[in-house]
Amino acid sequence: MRRAEIVAAARGWIGTPYRHQASLKGAGCDCLGLVRGVWREVIGPEPEAAPPYTPNWAEALGHETLLEAARRQMAEIAPGAARVGDVLIFRMGMGVPAKHCAIVSGEGRMLHAYWGRAVVETRLTDWWARRVAGAFAFPGVED
Repeated sequence: MRRAEIVAAARGWIGTPYRHQASLKGAGCDCLGLVRGVWREVIGPEPEAAPPYTPNWAEALGHETLLEAARRQMAEIAPGAARVGDVLIFRMGMGVPAKHCAIVSGEGRMLHAYWGRAVVETRLTDWWARRVAGAFAFPGVED
């Protein structure tokens, strides 16, 4: 699968309303649901089921659940080496586990499910860049 296919699949989710724990194009998804849905479109069945989680799960549990799952299923890369089609995982506060993810869609741009809104394509601003906790490539990605 090519990087352009990943981005095209993710852009197909733009406008999907934000729905916690959901992953259904057009009906609702959260940031993880977007990555899961793109996985299903470009790779196939999900390799593991996402456990139930609350909006504050990362803070409450204090574990790097999202990063650990990404490390099991994708190839970790240096955050500065992330390219179009790669997944970024963010820490939303200092000293808390990572709990937000996005797909790099272009130079300085990303696609993600934005809480309270929908799947959007936005700028990868300095605010976001400072919060990157990890970067990952989908398995089998080609240039």
